[in-house]
Amino acid sequence: MNKQSLLFNFYIALEAVLANQLRSLLTALGIIFGVAAVIAMLAIGNGAQKEILEQIELVGVNNIIVQPVVEQVEQQLGQADEDDKKKFSPGLKLLDVENIRESIPGIQKISPEILLETYIIKNGIRRSSKLVGVEPSYFEVANFEMDGGQMFDDIQLRVGAPVCIIGKGIQSKFFPQENPLGKKIKVGSQWLEVIGVLKERFISEKAITNLGIRDYNMDVYTPIQTVLVRYINRDLVTGSGLKKSFGGTSFRGFGGGFAVITSSGSSDEDSAPKNYHQIDRLVVQVEESTKLSSTAEVMSRLLERRHFGVVDYEITIPELLLKQQQRTQNIFNIVLAAIAAISLLVGGIGIMNIMLASVMERIKEIGLRLSIGAKSSDIVSQFLFEAVLISVSGGIIGVILGIGLAFAVSSLADFPTEISFASIVISFGVAATVGLIFGITPARRAASQDPITSLRHE
Repeated sequence: MNKQSLLFNFYIALEAVLANQLRSLLTALGIIFGVAAVIAMLAIGNGAQKEILEQIELVGVNNIIVQPVVEQVEQQLGQADEDDKKKFSPGLKLLDVENIRESIPGIQKISPEILLETYIIKNGIRRSSKLVGVEPSYFEVANFEMDGGQMFDDIQLRVGAPVCIIGKGIQSKFFPQENPLGKKIKVGSQWLEVIGVLKERFISEKAITNLGIRDYNMDVYTPIQTVLVRYINRDLVTGSGLKKSFGGTSFRGFGGGFAVITSSGSSDEDSAPKNYHQIDRLVVQVEESTKLSSTAEVMSRLLERRHFGVVDYEITIPELLLKQQQRTQNIFNIVLAAIAAISLLVGGIGIMNIMLASVMERIKEIGLRLSIGAKSSDIVSQFLFEAVLISVSGGIIGVILGIGLAFAVSSLADFPTEISFASIVISFGVAATVGLIFGITPARRAASQDPITSLRHE
């Protein structure tokens, strides 16, 4: 079959499709929705995968997170005071950090944090913020990058110097028209010199909710010793702290001895559990991901021993939780792809059925073409072209509809979607292939018609 004959058969097929536009559209509906489903579902799956990867990047790779828990005390009336002594725990402290660093092998980095709710004042503007006491390892573990300035040096870390590194949001809020480096900003009761600015981190609301991640761009970071020396150190025993701990009990000395005097009017607020932990968060980065679970188990036993059997902390491995979520999402994506593939299959069957019906309707036309010299290959190519034209047209409409659905889900449902070029090419290619495969049977049936019988057909 020459090129001119192919073009002529294509022209006849195009005329047949355009002459029956409504029927062609109804025939292509299965392909349209199948292609649209493939693109939209893969876009949703890719968006979810991307979000999970971003969450893994936010919590860091191979990290174990230890967070203190203020133990809720449950005591029956008349219970002996000796039971309370057995429950004493010094809380999560920097000594625990050193003990973990020295005792557990395979640890790459360790980052303690102290988090204080405070406020920032500059040029008459006051805004609530968080002051985070950290070590330089914190920025490596959390994948932070400096936008300008320098990191804390050894002297600043050792003496607790009044210096800080600010997030990009703090710079935009308090230093919109000037370079913040070298300037001072009042954080709580202390003036801190800005020595560095972090690059902006884009965090979705879902990540903040699911992972308990705060908006890092609005935080102020200072050496952990600066917080302990200049702000608060919950590890220090003070008179007010003792009074609160003992529910309003005070101590008086009498001739070298001590008498205990208890106030009778203690409020519920005074009897509420107090945060006795020196640090508020500990992130331990392990060298190998295969050792995450074993390291967490050893760490748990070590802390339990150091806290005298009181489990006033919780250990989580975000990466393992997110990887489990990723595996679940992969299964979900496979199910979505299978549903979309079934839609394409149903669309192909629809094309074959309509084309078989079209053959029966156009038997006289087929007989006429055969009687005036058309070959069986011409009839085959004509009906194949019709099937492929319907499926390709449906594929084009389906691609447009699928992209529109992906954008609609992203904007209306506030769900991240990511359209990949591969999904468009694959779905469109499958649509064309489906038309070709399911068009073969009707085309062969049309070509096998006897010209004389076809001309006599009523």
